[in-house]
Amino acid sequence: VLFRSAAYTSRIIPEFRNGAFINPFNPSGKMGSFMKILWEKKGSPSMPPPEELDRTLPVLPPTWLPQTYGGIRVTWLGHACVYAELEGISVLTDPVFSMRCSPVQWAGVKRYRPPPCQVEDIPRLDICVISHDHYDHLDEDSVKRLARRFPDLHWFVPMGTKAWFDSLQMHTTVTELMWWDSAQYAAGRATVTAFPSNHWCRRGIFDTNKRLWASWGITTASYRFFFAGDTASCPAFTEVGESYGPFDLAAVPIGAYDPRWFMSLHHVDPTGAVEIHKQIRAKQSVGIHWGTFPLTWEHYLEPPALLKESAAAAGLREGEFFTLNHGESRVIVPPADKS
Repeated sequence: VLFRSAAYTSRIIPEFRNGAFINPFNPSGKMGSFMKILWEKKGSPSMPPPEELDRTLPVLPPTWLPQTYGGIRVTWLGHACVYAELEGISVLTDPVFSMRCSPVQWAGVKRYRPPPCQVEDIPRLDICVISHDHYDHLDEDSVKRLARRFPDLHWFVPMGTKAWFDSLQMHTTVTELMWWDSAQYAAGRATVTAFPSNHWCRRGIFDTNKRLWASWGITTASYRFFFAGDTASCPAFTEVGESYGPFDLAAVPIGAYDPRWFMSLHHVDPTGAVEIHKQIRAKQSVGIHWGTFPLTWEHYLEPPALLKESAAAAGLREGEFFTLNHGESRVIVPPADKS
């Protein structure tokens, strides 16, 4: 069941022109100077030896619960992939279990931290949301494996992405949404809403912005979860918070931001992540999109350190905006507590 809010027509939506979506928050399509970044490239900081990585950024096998969880519980599976349990519904975001975020597995950006689990280890899954089509967020092998393991899995994707799923011939349920559109899952057990974000799409040379990008909200009878995906700063998040918040839990990107003269058009930094947390009126947020792939120039441990500073400077409570180790879980709301 698809539906739109009464205020839909007054909200910002992307224009679709000449076969591509136009980002209303960056209508000129400015991307930054790729030639300049190649010329000035100092590369990602060199990774320490494995034993130091194991100490400073451990990868833990997830602790799966024997049955569905009635409150809110979140597990970070690396990069932008989180496993969220909301009132008995299991949600996965941007699943990438491959070693490289690339069209091929013999070349491209490689993980410096392995996945804490594999698709086959996940005990149950109801909903999977995709924020956009970049390879570090939409991985064909992971999608196929999830579809085989969970034939009843319901995918929610931004407008224009369903055709990519259909091309895989997986015979799975895929719902694509425009910003501000909502759809019901399992006869109303949950409502899934696509929200704006400030980003872009491309998987090949000639398909820039042929598919839309989005952030997501998932609402059950008692709880609200927000997934930001990939985004630069975005004024629409204030409207999301005012109309759909507060959110009990949000997953917000904190990494892949340096150098700012280039990456500010694409990704927030930890200070920007705290601003998103405030815009959407999140009660608690978990930092994602860091500590997995060497995408940008900052030190691999800088994002959580800067997040802690930014959160304190913004007056957030201790632990209000937190990070997890790979595979680590945290209970956000116990089953009996719906206050």
